[in-house]
Amino acid sequence: MNRPLDAGTPAKFRVDRLVDVLVPTRNRPTELAVTLSGLAAQEGVPGFGVVVSDQSDGEPGYLHPAAATMVRALRHRGHPVLLTRRLPRRGLAEHRSFLLDASAARYVLFLDDDVWLEPGTLHRLVTAIGELGCGFVGNGVHGLSYLDDVRPHTHRHYREWTGRPVPERVRPETPEWDRAQIHSAANLLHVTASLGLADGDWRAYRVSWVGGCVLYDRAKLLDSGGFDFWRRVPTRHQGEDVAAQLAVLARHGGAGVLPSGAYHLESPTTVTERDVEAWQVVLAEPDAPTSG
Repeated sequence: MNRPLDAGTPAKFRVDRLVDVLVPTRNRPTELAVTLSGLAAQEGVPGFGVVVSDQSDGEPGYLHPAAATMVRALRHRGHPVLLTRRLPRRGLAEHRSFLLDASAARYVLFLDDDVWLEPGTLHRLVTAIGELGCGFVGNGVHGLSYLDDVRPHTHRHYREWTGRPVPERVRPETPEWDRAQIHSAANLLHVTASLGLADGDWRAYRVSWVGGCVLYDRAKLLDSGGFDFWRRVPTRHQGEDVAAQLAVLARHGGAGVLPSGAYHLESPTTVTERDVEAWQVVLAEPDAPTSG
């Protein structure tokens, strides 16, 4: 029988540390448990914090015995965990803004509740953003059911950064926008295999955006507006992560990182009301960010 789970308090959690992992979740107790298990197995980044913010229709997913055990495992391994609820729901962007406000860390990893991270992933991302000095780095997620579906026509969108990433203005109907195709299916696994990287090596490459697993320099994300645009978009939207990353790209640059250690659980979405792309609303505004 599970004993009551301590939720933690925002005041005690929000302290200066290197990394916080921010996990928004809704109606996914099983997937959340898998996501938290991946975090509990991370090494090389001591003391990172975790915030789980739940918007489930019923009881929060972190009360499921499997998820609760992973919360306890994280704490046992020295990682502070804050468990919160954010209701009523005001849209994906507002939820991410709430999570961002819960952290005072130098770097924040937005990790979706249906992504498992293999050991070493967080350390590699933190190493990359420290060396690259850009606004964000990300791991595109692998869909392993597509492992035998090789799509060489997408591999042409892979272009490495030869130095530090620079600010870029990425917009629809441009070659830069088409970079997103590299993140479909299992394309990144196929590209990575072709590189023949030695153990411990990694590469930074040009992106339009990255979904599911993105590590931001928190100050640079806030400088680019964060997710404050949630007040200007309808509640029933998607693409809020795209909107935020386009703004960060324009001011501070960003990169994808190979190899990716992020694996998509390929569960059905719990966001079924997607009437508006948030990035379309934000880009249509007269003060949409430009590079430089």
